[in-house]
Amino acid sequence: MLTTRLTDRFGLSVPVALAPMDTFADGRLAATVTRAGGLGVIGAGYRDAEWLDAQFAAAADAPVGVGFIGWRLAEQPHLLDVALAHSPAVVIVSFGDPAPSAAPIRAAGVPLMVQLNDLDEARRAIDLGAQGIIAQGGEAGGHGKGVRSTFTLVPEVADLVADRAPETLLLASGGIADGRGLAAALALGADGALVGSRLWATREAPVAPAARQRVLAARSDDTVRTGVFDIVRGFHWPAGYTGRTLRNDFVRRWLGREDILRAELDEAQRDYQSAVTAADFDVAAIHIGEDVGLIDDIPGTAEVLAAMSRDAATILHRLSGSAN
Repeated sequence: MLTTRLTDRFGLSVPVALAPMDTFADGRLAATVTRAGGLGVIGAGYRDAEWLDAQFAAAADAPVGVGFIGWRLAEQPHLLDVALAHSPAVVIVSFGDPAPSAAPIRAAGVPLMVQLNDLDEARRAIDLGAQGIIAQGGEAGGHGKGVRSTFTLVPEVADLVADRAPETLLLASGGIADGRGLAAALALGADGALVGSRLWATREAPVAPAARQRVLAARSDDTVRTGVFDIVRGFHWPAGYTGRTLRNDFVRRWLGREDILRAELDEAQRDYQSAVTAADFDVAAIHIGEDVGLIDDIPGTAEVLAAMSRDAATILHRLSGSAN
């Protein structure tokens, strides 16, 4: 068993937290991650209070956290009150100003983690008194600024944390799909990893079978960062943010032609919604990280976490022995 500050702080047996992947990180998957020894997190994403209440109910007695998109939470601040009423294990705020949320989270006695993409954001999170920082590299699936890589961002944030806030936890995010990635995250100075794509590709995740099959057939070079799906879905992300997704016919048609997409938006939105309803992933989005090339099966969540922990421990033990 791997023991880190993350496992000690949250009573875990595996130093892994579930990435708050909108509807995919639902109550069932979050509870499964918690029961397997990790830190389950519900992804509030673009959802409403009714959905959020239903996911906490689905998690039942499993302690789980909740993750918000920062700019989206600013539009619906009441959702934080809804979440805090369930006494979540942690609140994660990503991609936006976490400052308005910090005081009520602190008052509720709930740990705050901030997911970020650069050192300036890390400094602000430390100044806010965040109990945890999640350094997300551009390899990650879903949204982010996508400029820095996990391999260079994490150690720089680790140095910053050690200098300014040594009690603050650090998680690595982006491209971590197996024990090798987890061992690398720990070696870079993180206390654990935030894992999305690998836990998306598990039996318990609410993923359409057709999407799973596409991911199993995909390689890392099949992903791209783009905002075309945000345009067609009507999600107004701040400048600089894109989402990593699998290339498909929709991407090939509209990438680099975003102004034309906006001009033809009504028709494109009708076609896109029809594709979502039909689970037609030639058009509908599959947000997935560069580590998709390491995903070649759909196991259970507990199996994934056990293998990551076991293999990371083996690697670190071997390297420790060779250093002697």
